[in-house]
Amino acid sequence: MPPKVKVTKEDIITAAIDMVREKGADVLNARAIATHMGCSTQPIFSNYISMDELKQDVMDSAYSIYMDFLRLETQSNQYPPYKAAGMGYIRFAKEERELFKLLFMRDRSKEKIADEFDESTQMSIAVIQKKLGLSYEKANQFHLEMWIYVHGIASLLVTSYLPLEWEEISELVTNAYHGIRARYVFTEE
Repeated sequence: MPPKVKVTKEDIITAAIDMVREKGADVLNARAIATHMGCSTQPIFSNYISMDELKQDVMDSAYSIYMDFLRLETQSNQYPPYKAAGMGYIRFAKEERELFKLLFMRDRSKEKIADEFDESTQMSIAVIQKKLGLSYEKANQFHLEMWIYVHGIASLLVTSYLPLEWEEISELVTNAYHGIRARYVFTEE
């Protein structure tokens, strides 16, 4: 008798991420994942206590993919570091629509809001503080305003509401940055 193939958590997460990319997060359930993998649900529940635990791992994996987009955009040196983060966020939305929806366009009303910001937010606030000489509080508010603007562009792309060319997106982000910057820098002096 041939040995049983062991299904790992990584295999399950990879299958689940593929499914989200293809059909959205609503398709995630044990039976659908098992069908996608060509196995029974037994390996899924051997690796996971609950679907909530599996879904959290899928969220963590999607977040890791998102952070890779930010790193790649920053490392490309095509934009200044702060703009690169915004452009990476928009590129993630454009190229990974369903993962973007999973992370940034889901109902969060029942989620506990973290007291601390995530890694990308902290990096962005630090860049603003250094570049513009703003206090942490002002840099945080500046970033919030820019993030709302960038998220709006990303949402327009994800929902196919407004097709924007990459050069146009870059110009929009630059214009918003300079407008917000002028308000903060000139009020600080």
